[in-house]
Amino acid sequence: MDMLSAMRIFTRVVERGSLSAAARDLDFGQPTVSERVEKLEKHLGVRLLYRTTRSVQATDAGARFYDYAKRAIEAAEEAEASVASAETSLTGTFRIAAPHGLGEMTLPRLLIEYQTRHPALAIDVILNDRFVDPMTEGVDLSIRIGEIGSGNFIARRLGTMQRLLLAAPGYIERHGLPREPAELPAHPFIRFAGFASDERLHLIGPDGGPVDVPIRTAWRVNHWRPLMEAVLAERGIGPLFAAVCGREIAQGRLVPILPSYKFRRVDVHAIYPPGPRPAARTKAFLTLLGEQAGVLF
Repeated sequence: MDMLSAMRIFTRVVERGSLSAAARDLDFGQPTVSERVEKLEKHLGVRLLYRTTRSVQATDAGARFYDYAKRAIEAAEEAEASVASAETSLTGTFRIAAPHGLGEMTLPRLLIEYQTRHPALAIDVILNDRFVDPMTEGVDLSIRIGEIGSGNFIARRLGTMQRLLLAAPGYIERHGLPREPAELPAHPFIRFAGFASDERLHLIGPDGGPVDVPIRTAWRVNHWRPLMEAVLAERGIGPLFAAVCGREIAQGRLVPILPSYKFRRVDVHAIYPPGPRPAARTKAFLTLLGEQAGVLF
């Protein structure tokens, strides 16, 4: 039995809680994953997983084996990296999750640089705007904006992002430029689902004090791009992270509104599975993030 390969399959099944999800991650058929786990259980002489029609869960013995298997995989990756040349030190697939805005606009440049440094490495990118736990989703690293709470992961703060309140020049010509926050309720507001859901903006004034102002939502979207398109189409005023709208501002297609009133800056974290040290692929990407975090946001 290829024990290391079996360990990789088993740990992914435990992390995903599903044979089919693990099979998709590993690019295997589900029957292959199921067969490998069964062979591993037969080899060890112990049941590792409780199986139901909808999920799988580690037994007590499986949980103990998972901990040792995870460390063995990390040790094998470190051993391989220690003797390989810089150009070929990383192999396999690096799976990363990120929000749509960063994943569509800025992350590709970092991943291209990452693969340029490690050409034998394949890249698997998962984009969504919900919280992605690296353990349950089976990713090496997840980049998240905003609150991350606590969980079975390690978080590294990368920096902060700034939202800007924006309008199109044509909209300002037709409806006027708001000079004070109190004027905002007179304008249709375009917002991201989950943001300002209390129909109020919580701003920081020029003196550093809080300024709360009501809004009138005209559009609510769950993706940044239609939000931008609606603002560009002069449908109203809306907030976007500076990282995704810098080009439009530089071209004069979007204009910052009430620039002396700021949104609170939002933390950006990289989160990855727990362990005594990051896996070699994750460690290398964290190093790149440290060098070029400004590219991301």
